[in-house]
Amino acid sequence: QVQMVQSGGGSVPAGGSLTLSCAISGYTSSSCMGWFRQVLGKDREGVAVIDRDSETSYTDSVKGRFIITISKDNGQNILYLHMSSLKPEDTATYYCGQVAGHWPGRCTVEGATDYGMDYWGKGTLVTISE
Repeated sequence: QVQMVQSGGGSVPAGGSLTLSCAISGYTSSSCMGWFRQVLGKDREGVAVIDRDSETSYTDSVKGRFIITISKDNGQNILYLHMSSLKPEDTATYYCGQVAGHWPGRCTVEGATDYGMDYWGKGTLVTISE
């Protein structure tokens, strides 16, 4: 059974930092995984993705501020999103996701947003105040 357990999140003032974590077990061979966010009334958008070779891709609005990393611990993957210089427009519910099976081509945030993920975490709210 695939599990993606998220932690982190919360409320910080603009300019602050947060780190989100996603503990992945049951399927740890994904060729493309990452972080997505959704604001009420809008589509879910890709924020940052990473592939098996730790190649990363970011949406333009977070480049230079967010960093996605992955580590392996006791048979599970831990996916992180380190967020800094946070802005009010970063306020959203953040989800980790991963695909199962082969990912055609390069894992990019645009492709991941269009294709969608096969497994999702339950989401965690990030609120950035003015």
